[in-house]
Amino acid sequence: MNDWERKQLGEVCQIIGGGTPSKSNNAFYLGDIPWATVRDMKQDLLSKTEFRITKEAVKNSATNIIKKGNVVIATRVGLGRICKLEQDTAINQDLRGIIPYDSNDLSEEFLFWWFKSISTLIEKAGIGLTVQGVKLPFIKSLQISVPPLPEQKRVVAIVDNAFEGIDRAIANTEKNLTNARELFESYLNTAFTQKDDGWVEKKLGDIALLSRGQNPPKSKFVSRPQEGYVRFYQIRDGKTDDYEVYVPDTPQLHRVEPDDILMVAYRHIGRVFRGASGAFNVALCKIKNKDRLVLHDDYLFHIIPTDFVRGELMKQAERSLIPSMSVKHLAEIKIPVPPIAEQEIIVSKINKIQNETQRLEAIYQQKLAALNELKQTILQKAFTGELTADTANQATKTAEGAIAA
Repeated sequence: MNDWERKQLGEVCQIIGGGTPSKSNNAFYLGDIPWATVRDMKQDLLSKTEFRITKEAVKNSATNIIKKGNVVIATRVGLGRICKLEQDTAINQDLRGIIPYDSNDLSEEFLFWWFKSISTLIEKAGIGLTVQGVKLPFIKSLQISVPPLPEQKRVVAIVDNAFEGIDRAIANTEKNLTNARELFESYLNTAFTQKDDGWVEKKLGDIALLSRGQNPPKSKFVSRPQEGYVRFYQIRDGKTDDYEVYVPDTPQLHRVEPDDILMVAYRHIGRVFRGASGAFNVALCKIKNKDRLVLHDDYLFHIIPTDFVRGELMKQAERSLIPSMSVKHLAEIKIPVPPIAEQEIIVSKINKIQNETQRLEAIYQQKLAALNELKQTILQKAFTGELTADTANQATKTAEGAIAA
C-alpha cells in the first residue's frame, strides 16, 4: 500500500446535495427526469425511481441531476445506503451525489465499493433523536486511500468477481426464505375456510374492542427506556415498528397490553403484530378480544392478515391517495367464528407450522448475515491492500457451500 495516497474525500470528490420540488405543484411531477429518494435505494444499482419530475421542477427547486455512473449516498434517514446510478437522476435533500473531480485519478467503481466498505461507519455517525443524519463536513472529512488507477481496476475486478458468487448465494437464500413464508401464508389462508356446522359470522365490533392510536409530539421521543416513559409503537414506510422509541407516559396516550393485537390501519392495511405494554400511534388500530370463552386470542390474531379478511378491509378502507381504515369501518368487518374447541385445534396447527417456519427463517437469516459479513470482510481487505485473487476465490467457494447447504 506504499503507493496508496491517503486523502480527505472533499479533496478528490465534488459532493452535491439535492432538494424536493414543491409538492403543491402537481405539474412538477409529470416529467421524465428520474427523481430519487431514500425509498428508491433498494439495490446497489439505482435503475428506477418512484417519482419523475420536469425540467421546470429542477429549475425551481434545490434538486440537482447526478450523471449516470456516479455514486449516490444517503446522508439522512437511510444512513449507510449506497447506490450507483444507471441513468441521469435528480436527488432529494436526503441524498448526496459523490463525483470524482478526475475519473483518471479516482474511478467511480472504486469509489462505489469504498463507500460500501464504510457504510456501517456512516450509519454509526448519525445524529438526531428521531431522524438520523450526517452533515456535509463529516462526509468531506472521510479519509480515503487512493491507489494508482491500474490498482483500482484490479481491486474492482476482484471484488466484482467475488461478489458475483456471494450474490448468487444470497439470492438463493432469500428465495428459500420467501418460500418458507409463502408456504405458511398459504396454509393460513386455507385454515379458516374448512367451515363445519356451528361456524357463524360475527362483526369485529361485536367481538373485539377497537381503537386508533394517538401521536404525541416527535420532540418528546427518546431512543432509550427511562423512568416515566413507555414504549411507543408505530409504523414507518409501511413496516411495523422499524425502530424503538419511547414517549412520556401521559393520560392522553392510547395504551396497549401484551395480549392486544396491533393492526396497521394506514397504507398497508391488515398487517398485525404484538408488543409489550406501551402506547401506539394513529396509524395503528388496537384490537382487544372481548371474551376469551367465545374467541381465542390467537385465532383472532391469525385470521386478520389472511387474504380474505385483508381483502374485506381494503374494500372498506376510506379511499384517498393512501388507504386508511377507520374504527367505524373496521367494526363492520365480518369474520367466520367456529366453536371455541375448534378454534383451539385450528390455532394449535397454525402455531405448530408457524414455529417450524420461524425455525427455517432463523436459519436462512443466519446464512444471509454470514454472507453479508463475508462481503464486508472482502471489502475491508480490498481497501487495506490485502485483497488477492486467492482470497476472492476462497470467498466464492464459501458462498457456493452456502448454496449447497
